[in-house]
Amino acid sequence: MQIIKGTSVYSSIADGPLRFFKKASVEIIRNTSNSPEVEISHFEKAKALAMEQLDDLYKKASKDAGDEIAALFEVHKMMLDDPDFYEPVINMINEQNVSAEYAVDETSKELSEVFSSMDDAYMKERSADILDISKRVQIALAPEKHQPFILETPSIIAADDLAPSETIQLEKHLILGFVMMEGSLNSHTSILAKSMGIPAIIGTGTTLSPEYDNKPAILDGTTGTLYIEPDDSTVAAIGQKKEELNNERQKLEALKGLPNITKDGREIKVYANALDLSGINTALENDAGGIGLFRSEFLYLENTDYPSEQEQFEVYKKAAEQMKGKKVIIRTLDIGADKQAPYFNLPAEENPAMGMRAIRICLTRPEVFKTQLRALYRASAFGDIAIMFPMITGTWEIDEIKKIITEVKESLKQDNIEFNEDAEIGIMIETPAAVIISEELAKMVQFFSIGTNDLTQYTLAVDRQNRDLERFCDTHHPAVLKMIEMTVRSAHKAGIWCGICGELASDLTLTETFLHMGVDELSVSAGMVLKLRDKIRSLDLS
Repeated sequence: MQIIKGTSVYSSIADGPLRFFKKASVEIIRNTSNSPEVEISHFEKAKALAMEQLDDLYKKASKDAGDEIAALFEVHKMMLDDPDFYEPVINMINEQNVSAEYAVDETSKELSEVFSSMDDAYMKERSADILDISKRVQIALAPEKHQPFILETPSIIAADDLAPSETIQLEKHLILGFVMMEGSLNSHTSILAKSMGIPAIIGTGTTLSPEYDNKPAILDGTTGTLYIEPDDSTVAAIGQKKEELNNERQKLEALKGLPNITKDGREIKVYANALDLSGINTALENDAGGIGLFRSEFLYLENTDYPSEQEQFEVYKKAAEQMKGKKVIIRTLDIGADKQAPYFNLPAEENPAMGMRAIRICLTRPEVFKTQLRALYRASAFGDIAIMFPMITGTWEIDEIKKIITEVKESLKQDNIEFNEDAEIGIMIETPAAVIISEELAKMVQFFSIGTNDLTQYTLAVDRQNRDLERFCDTHHPAVLKMIEMTVRSAHKAGIWCGICGELASDLTLTETFLHMGVDELSVSAGMVLKLRDKIRSLDLS
């Protein structure tokens, strides 16, 4: 028996044959061409075919994996149709008299290196997207060179890493699990595994080898372990564990429809965080009481230019309608720091976590801010939308925000557009400064939501992106907990409610502490909603 360790992506268990995804390695040599016009024509036809295929993949992904994964193929279409991709290809063909296949290959390598050298995790992932779309064009140019991987029986898929198009083309019912030698928790394979509920582990390194192809295996996503040719005792132990997980799942399913109320009668709202529209569906499936954090930045990160008011309105409206009257708290754009969109042209900063980000961008680029606010208020006519502003440090920022909101409301009235005049506005408490003046801030808004990830980072002076500092990032530090308690107290003194939407909301070891503090709402990942409900219902605060 071989035991291989990695990082868990989705905590479930699978057993079956291990199949290595074989990628065709095609060497593309520099071929000269006497007719650049012919090569450009070949390229344009291949590009058009690739666009059609991406449309088909979008439909398949939407059906099999949800809107979040499907949106990746919309991003691929935008990248394929971006002049930054196709113009260098055409220029190389014209200037160097090379084949279209070679020009696509060289251009994609150069662009991929540009993205992979970026500090931002999201932009690093775009490096793989460039290689994926270029490969699609190369296949269209020379299909005879590329043999597709065919999966015939249910299997655990192993690979160095997988492009989204490679993954989604596999039949969903044949995928038992994923094991990746590389990858990250932000990679497409990870996102796909979580959205499809498939056990997966990443980062096994070269201990995972093609020599294990077709060997029987067990993938334990709860511990990030792969057992190849497991012995009888391991099979028995994992079988028992699988049964326990199924029992636990059934127990949690039975909690749907029940209130989040302690044994002594204290009730608390349990909402879900959502990255985008697909997160709304998952929240509803898990019986969340509302959306405590809808991250609007995906609209900016997945675009090559500023999203229009209409584009944003359609997304916010759909979110409100899908939740059918339940509250949807939408955070205004939180670009900057670890989330970069190139077209914002933000200057390089020595310390971006403390630089131009979130509300600071909104207040220095009011036209961008007004566009988003108009879309949000228009959508407020279709459901219970609340608007939340991140990275607040002073009362003057709220004054500025309210002035802009007044302008937006007046412009909507002049345009005879309906909106909810009384849509709640709130702020994220994620800096020590905001905590210290929380009594003053609470008089200016209708709710607080504590972002514990950044609050911990700024309170402890620990960069949460730096893995070497993990032992210094004590999320249970007394200072962090006192900051949370102080914020809740200030909110209640002013008669407003206070929730937590950061990672600590999911920490079941702190649930009782938060309820004793008086926290009114906890917003967690959708998969944690029922676990948190179970924890709340087990407590007696008396």
